[in-house]
Amino acid sequence: MLEHGGRLRQAARRYGIPLAEWVDLSTGINPRAYPAPPLAPEVWQRLPETDDGLEAAAAAFYGNSLLLPVAGSQAAIQALPTCFAPARVLTLAPTYAEHPHAWRGHQIRAVAAEQIAAALGEADILLLVQPNNPDGQRFSRDQLLGWHADLAARGGCLIVDEAFIDADPADSLVPHAGRPGLVVLRSVGKFFGLAGARVGFVFAEARVLEALAERLGPWAVSGPARRVTAAALADMAWQAEARRSLADHSRRLADLLDAHGLGGGGGTALFQWRPTPRARALHEQLAAQGILTRLFEAPAGLRFGLPASESEWARLAAALAES
Repeated sequence: MLEHGGRLRQAARRYGIPLAEWVDLSTGINPRAYPAPPLAPEVWQRLPETDDGLEAAAAAFYGNSLLLPVAGSQAAIQALPTCFAPARVLTLAPTYAEHPHAWRGHQIRAVAAEQIAAALGEADILLLVQPNNPDGQRFSRDQLLGWHADLAARGGCLIVDEAFIDADPADSLVPHAGRPGLVVLRSVGKFFGLAGARVGFVFAEARVLEALAERLGPWAVSGPARRVTAAALADMAWQAEARRSLADHSRRLADLLDAHGLGGGGGTALFQWRPTPRARALHEQLAAQGILTRLFEAPAGLRFGLPASESEWARLAAALAES
């Protein structure tokens, strides 16, 4: 099992701090989640149906109807490698660890961003997270499409995980998915703050979607999760306000970290990444004060999610001042 953020109960036991007293900054999830609407009893009682409006809402929101709903993009991450013959897979280092973990049955190589172009000729599949987790690295749409064209011309594939792109989707490749050799993953867990619903989408050509659906089986997404997600995808007013608010709060977080000597790094609208040789010590110091961050060992660094309230902002500022 790989380590992930959000293990608040585990932290509460380890540090002896009651669960309710924590500030959880260990995930890149919007702390002001979409307000889930009440659901009729029959939504809980009936099996999920594919004509309930979710696919239509997703096609309208993302701009592509060649899609498959999945139980969070994690389900696709784990199943996609089985849809491909043994391949040479190129990915970024560092990146979301579940991706290379899932492709262990293939020949996988991790490189820095500036090495991708030179290494692409020896790869069958390029696997990227856009923007990257944990450092926020982004690639332009033109660059990604150029790499895709190179791979597709020789029967290869570009797979892009866009779990964190919803707050600023300008470079999304979803409108281009459906071309041979292009697979794009999206998630409602981060931007919409609905991580517990476990809903994501895969955009790809029909044969890839069919192979993936065969592996995942029927009823991959629960009925209640489908209804809540369809409502969130259709609520354009909420989305616009969330994008504005997240951008403001991300800048505020970056400024706060910079002011306390944690410069460099990068981030997205949902988190800030700070490389530092003090990562483990700082992680422990903050945890001892009931503030949970996401620790990375290689390279050493901390990822900070967004505080949910002014009291949480104040606690983080005070804890950083003492560290």
